[in-house]
Amino acid sequence: MQQDIEKLFDEKPSSYDDSHFTLFAAFKAALNKGEIRSAEPDPTAKNGWKVNSWVKKGILLGFRMGLVVDMSPDPQRLPFFDKATYPVRPMTSADGVRIVPGGSTIRDGCFIGRGVTCMPPMYINVGSYVGDGTMVDSHALIGSCAQIGKNCHVSAASQIGGVLEPVGAMPVIVEDDVMIGGNCGVYEGTIVKKSAVLGTGTILNRSTPVYDLVKETVYSATDDEPLVIPEGAVVVAGSRPIGKGKGKEWGLSLYTPVIVKYRDEKTGAKIQLEDLLR
Repeated sequence: MQQDIEKLFDEKPSSYDDSHFTLFAAFKAALNKGEIRSAEPDPTAKNGWKVNSWVKKGILLGFRMGLVVDMSPDPQRLPFFDKATYPVRPMTSADGVRIVPGGSTIRDGCFIGRGVTCMPPMYINVGSYVGDGTMVDSHALIGSCAQIGKNCHVSAASQIGGVLEPVGAMPVIVEDDVMIGGNCGVYEGTIVKKSAVLGTGTILNRSTPVYDLVKETVYSATDDEPLVIPEGAVVVAGSRPIGKGKGKEWGLSLYTPVIVKYRDEKTGAKIQLEDLLR
């Protein structure tokens, strides 16, 4: 499949025939089953993950191949128009996923594990991977190709950024057992390691360094590596003063995330997800 996808991506035909759409349908089915992923764990990589560029090419192919069609459940009250290749993901109760009524959408071409809870309204975009037992809360976004681990909580109004292009760019990675507080934003290929906790309103991206008060170090992205939040880190929104010029004169500060502790039993008790909710 990889060779066929890459060939079709690199050698654009004058038109797409049935064999091309059959290939793309098989590709989407593999995404839905979690058999292929836009990024996957790689113990040999410095950050523990590798990008599967050919999978991103396949996703982009879908946009290239699809025509815009009417997808409206009610043309007058709910008009929707999108690429025919990316309808809403087909699901049944046998998938073991809770999609609570109220306006949520899961786009075709993403893996949703058993026991996932989707609180309305939330959105999961194409190429995403959401592991078993994770909760995606109200008004949360899982962007294209983002990888979310098992038993995570993406709290209300949090944004997990997506990235399709360039195809070699790392998507956002959130590993198992991570707690993402309300109104957080994780962008630009940031990797959040296992069991980390992001306090309410924490923003992580390539441009803003993270100050670790416990280990007395600073984490930041480089040209070759994304920002990586260590395993078990508890990160909150903080600030640092501007040290020169008008910024200093005016008493201004810049936003910066701060690691204030590492997860312990007390932290775990505060953020424990109740099985009764599932």
